[in-house]
Amino acid sequence: MGWGGRGDSVLPVDAERSSLREPNVSITILDRIAIPLPTALEHSHMSPDTAPTDAEAACFEAGIKFGSLYHQFAGTPVSPDSAPSLETAMEESIENQPHCTEVSVDVRIDELEAALAESTADYTELTGRFLDVEIVVDYEGREVVTRMEMEDSYPLMRLESVRDRA
Repeated sequence: MGWGGRGDSVLPVDAERSSLREPNVSITILDRIAIPLPTALEHSHMSPDTAPTDAEAACFEAGIKFGSLYHQFAGTPVSPDSAPSLETAMEESIENQPHCTEVSVDVRIDELEAALAESTADYTELTGRFLDVEIVVDYEGREVVTRMEMEDSYPLMRLESVRDRA
């Protein structure tokens, strides 16, 4: 049985064990039957004729980059000595992603040193409180600038600007 495309999503069900059989219908084979599932668009509030704008797609791309950066590197051991190489690794890693034109990562050494002063270890794990990050995405001529900085003791990721590059 093939799995179709749009509007043809199905859930395989073992016919022999299925409680979905209709009365007076005899199913004697152990083949699977297919029950159509609604597509995402059938339950979406978005019209199937509406496509995201280039600016919206650029913002989405920037969000993907931030999610990747934060969750890929959170928990990485970091010290004042290793911070510069970690900054470079983070920047170069995220810049590899499509549409990403610039990444700037700064480990907040003062925060890092303060955390280490309260610890017996020579390193700690990387969290958002130690980072200032800027990511620039260019998608179809729309440039999006995003930033992560500490705000009220929380690493807040926000959209700084969206502009046409043309």
